[in-house]
Amino acid sequence: MGKKKRPTPTPLAGATGLIDAHTHLTSCPDEPAAVVERARAAGVEAMVTVGDGLAEAEAALAVAQQLDRVWAACAIHPTRARELDDAARARLRELAADPLCVSIGETGLDTYWIGKEEWCAPLEAQEEALRFHIDLAVSSGKALMIHNREADAELLRVLDSSPQPKTVILHCFSSPLEVAREAIERGYVLSFAGNVTFKRNEELRQAAALAPMEQILYETDAPYMTPEPFRGARNEPAFIGHTAQCIATARGMALEEFSAAVAANFRRVYQLAD
Repeated sequence: MGKKKRPTPTPLAGATGLIDAHTHLTSCPDEPAAVVERARAAGVEAMVTVGDGLAEAEAALAVAQQLDRVWAACAIHPTRARELDDAARARLRELAADPLCVSIGETGLDTYWIGKEEWCAPLEAQEEALRFHIDLAVSSGKALMIHNREADAELLRVLDSSPQPKTVILHCFSSPLEVAREAIERGYVLSFAGNVTFKRNEELRQAAALAPMEQILYETDAPYMTPEPFRGARNEPAFIGHTAQCIATARGMALEEFSAAVAANFRRVYQLAD
């Protein structure tokens, strides 16, 4: 059987000034420069590439140093929390000090893999790592980028009992509507990925419609979470317009108007110059 062909993204009407608030350029099989070039052709003007382990965090920052209008987020993923030894903590502090590192993430809690895979850190280790990353976000003055998988109550408890970063981003928001309401009340930013486009996820679209305009971002989480109509293919930032269009429709907004508002959020949250 031949290799599955990558679909060609078609620019959407009004798809200009798009952003990708959370992607993994160094996890995509193609060279980051090629991925970014395709994204530019599809109307994507800026993105944040994310590390979920120390090696990828270093690689993300290296990509941000090489490519225009690409920034980095650096942290150790909760499932890898055992990696957060003294040397890793010291290195993450160095990465966080770089101006091109605009967020501490992705960190958070993930109970989905606990008991399923030996490589997944236990919840106690995840919580300890999360508290370190929260402190790092506070001390560096940068946004905290949260991964949450089936850990709503635990995550809200830890965030409530910790120092408050300047901004908390709930990346790939996938929680129930009542969690969205609590997060909005706390002032957190909800970042929606391609799963908001899936037919079964009406509640996610309701959360996207509910959130105040200044508390919304969108993302690809590439190479994962490919939006409709490309679901099943490998994801990349060039597909972000379909996620943006879905949320704009849920909010009763034109894509161009919605994209401009979210781009302003992107600049504010990541403290970027206009």
